[in-house]
Amino acid sequence: MASSSTQELPLSSDQIKQFELNRLKAKQRQRETEEAATASSGVNANRKRPIAGTSGSPTAPNNKNKGRNGSDRYLKAFYEYDLSKMVNSKGGFLVDDGKEIDAEQQRKEKERERQRAKQNLEPAFSLDPDKNPKCRECNTTSIEHSYNKVFKCVVCKRCADNIPEKYSLLTKSECKEDYLLTDPELRDEEELPHLLKANPHSSTYANMMLFMRWQVEEFAWKKWGSPEALDVEFEKRVAEKKKKKNKKFEQSLKDLRRRTKEGVWQKRKDAEHVHKFSIKEKLENGTTQEICEECGFAVEFEEM
Repeated sequence: MASSSTQELPLSSDQIKQFELNRLKAKQRQRETEEAATASSGVNANRKRPIAGTSGSPTAPNNKNKGRNGSDRYLKAFYEYDLSKMVNSKGGFLVDDGKEIDAEQQRKEKERERQRAKQNLEPAFSLDPDKNPKCRECNTTSIEHSYNKVFKCVVCKRCADNIPEKYSLLTKSECKEDYLLTDPELRDEEELPHLLKANPHSSTYANMMLFMRWQVEEFAWKKWGSPEALDVEFEKRVAEKKKKKNKKFEQSLKDLRRRTKEGVWQKRKDAEHVHKFSIKEKLENGTTQEICEECGFAVEFEEM
């Protein structure tokens, strides 16, 4: 007997694709039909009346409050501020960054600045050329006033740059290392005047002291007798410094060897075993035997 039910055949990929296209087209036609019906009835997609509806609606905008371009003149631009990122400038003054101000440090910096400004003051320029000081090298009137005021040396900036063997400025460290001068001698402004400059390493450091080369050399020749004597003293001090350095190195090496030897000796001493004889036994031959508790080492002896 044949079966009355028909067997379903599987759909191909082309048929499935065509079914999907037909379904999408049907949905699109249904959406267009609903939008057309909504526009004719005066309601929006959410089934609500539009704001720009009848003039009698309480929600309709008032045309009297609109400007020429149709926008509401009472509405302002809205700006959203992030209060967590705003900083109180305290009336336009500099904002305190939270760092504590050291009053003593500020006082020292102001004092150093005042000293530098006092040296850099230029004197009044006379209209009479004969009354103005002239450079000792080129006889020009455009001199470096700080050199004249501090070092009592009338020289212009160009000559000072062109003749560095006479007019170059030396630091305090250079004077001490190259010319073997001491701190008290360099602080004596009558013998060795110095020019103050801001320290380039940090503003909190003391002012840098600069000395003129020819004045330093004259003072050094007077102190040591001659340039040759200064060279002899310099070589002598270099040799003494080297000798002290070698002596210090030998002493540190000796201490290191001593500590090393003591450490090795102590380790060996600690590693040595000390017998503890506490057990005595009398043997048949009349002697006495002692045995170490730790290692079992035995010693025989005769008791008198």
